[in-house]
Amino acid sequence: MKSKTKGHSENTLLESTGECEKTLDSIIEKTFGVKIQSKVSTAKEHGDLALPCFPLASQLKKNPREIAEKLAAEFNRKPARFFQRAEALNGFVNFFFNGEFYARVLGESSGGNYGKTKPDEKEKIMVEFPSPNTNKPLHLGHLRNIFLATSIAALNEFSGRKVYRVDLNNDRGVHICKSMLAYERFGSGREPDKKSDHFVGDFYVKYAQEEKSHPELEEEIKEMLRKWEDGDKKVRALWTKMNGWALQGFDETYARLGVKFDKVYSESEFYDKAKKVVEEGLEKGVFKKTPDGAVIAELEQFKLPNKILLRADGTSIYMTQDIYLAEQKFKDFKVDKSIYVVGSEQNLHFQQLFKILELLGYDWAKNCIHLSYGMVNLPTGRMKSREGTVVDADNLIDEVESLAAGEITKRHPEVVKEELKERASLIGQGALRFFILKFDPRSELIYNPEESVSFEGDTGPYVQYTCVRARSIIEKAEAGKKPEGSSKAALEFNDEEKKVLSLLSRFPQVAQSACTSMQPHQLCEYLLRLSASFNEFYHKHSVLNAYSEGEKQKRIALVQSTASVLENGLSLLGIKVPEKM
Repeated sequence: MKSKTKGHSENTLLESTGECEKTLDSIIEKTFGVKIQSKVSTAKEHGDLALPCFPLASQLKKNPREIAEKLAAEFNRKPARFFQRAEALNGFVNFFFNGEFYARVLGESSGGNYGKTKPDEKEKIMVEFPSPNTNKPLHLGHLRNIFLATSIAALNEFSGRKVYRVDLNNDRGVHICKSMLAYERFGSGREPDKKSDHFVGDFYVKYAQEEKSHPELEEEIKEMLRKWEDGDKKVRALWTKMNGWALQGFDETYARLGVKFDKVYSESEFYDKAKKVVEEGLEKGVFKKTPDGAVIAELEQFKLPNKILLRADGTSIYMTQDIYLAEQKFKDFKVDKSIYVVGSEQNLHFQQLFKILELLGYDWAKNCIHLSYGMVNLPTGRMKSREGTVVDADNLIDEVESLAAGEITKRHPEVVKEELKERASLIGQGALRFFILKFDPRSELIYNPEESVSFEGDTGPYVQYTCVRARSIIEKAEAGKKPEGSSKAALEFNDEEKKVLSLLSRFPQVAQSACTSMQPHQLCEYLLRLSASFNEFYHKHSVLNAYSEGEKQKRIALVQSTASVLENGLSLLGIKVPEKM
């Protein structure tokens, strides 16, 4: 069968697509005397599957409408398995599933492993994120980074791959010394009186304010960095203390978001080793030395700007560290693919990095991927860390959880405090994740907290609410068995049931596409469509008071499958479903 994905659990859509294409190939060869491999589309327009006849018409020098009509007529003489009929329309052949298809989907989609690929330890993926600077707390941009990375990691695991999650702390350099100098001047030896990374971030903002009227501070920063690199005890002690505060705060935020890493790298641990890689490249002739003594990679022949790797004074830059770390990560984990989740402002940096790795002769350079994403702003405009206008991740999470709590108490004023807190956390964070992930990663977006927590519209709480509703129906039914007592092929389905089941059949395909394209928004769009179709079914047809016991059990199975797919889909986005809304 042509349409098959290795390792997937039972997938009726793939099987039926293959049956359709095989039947069409046979018809085309018998009718027109040509051998081709037809490719039907699973995009729903006027049928469940469709075959455009225009390429075949061009090959045969015939009218595509005539070809479509002939193919539909021949197909209907003996439809492929899982199909009821075919219809010709404007040069397309549209195919419609039969009851056997819907019954098969109903049976296979209720389990937690539906659409999941069996683990294959041979294929290993690394996802690096969010790589923060240790001079300020995580902010809204980091949240988009984390949500994208954790979803891509989950999708790859769902697709059977071994995934390693790693982080890089950018914990040395000029930017770190700015917070240190401000604390040295204005901190008075104080201990944090707030969340520790926020405490450190306040001094980064303070430095930026002071620098405006005291430009000479720039030289003091350079001197502090030189002392740090020389191992000055006083500077190192201050760095250790403030770095510890920043990392402690990060860990608290990661724990709140459920983020865990397999390994955390720190720039301070290898910055000096990174220079050796560049020096070796210079000896091999891969890099060049400029008249002033700097070491550069000549990239203009590849239509990229040349890149300095070591300054004239011998100090390294970000690119130097990234070259070393790329090599180290492949040594540590022996992965097949390394995904860097970093904002689009670094697009050129990664184009240069990957080309430099290639020039150094690393075969795995072609397996390095930059997952680029656009900036996130609020309705009030752009954010700047040094001006203190950035929205901190912790504060934003607090806000959405508070808004979610307000929505909950409006509907359920009787909810006790502890339960309210738990529900608000799941709904608020789910709202935040879903809102950010529903956009194409490459696009810039404006995050609106109030809009995101709505229980209606294209939101995470709407999908969560639909899942909770489906679970509630199952609980009330006190049943959950698949239909019994009649053959699956004999089951009949109304239009609303067919619509839901057709969407359920597409879940494995959507999850796979979202994974390979690294676009979780495809999954968000799918979950919204499934939720809307399920709610339409629920409003038009009774489940618990169906006209027969067989019909009731069939609909309960449909509700079960919908709840299972919604819950699985949300989990791939990092979103949990509360027991109640």
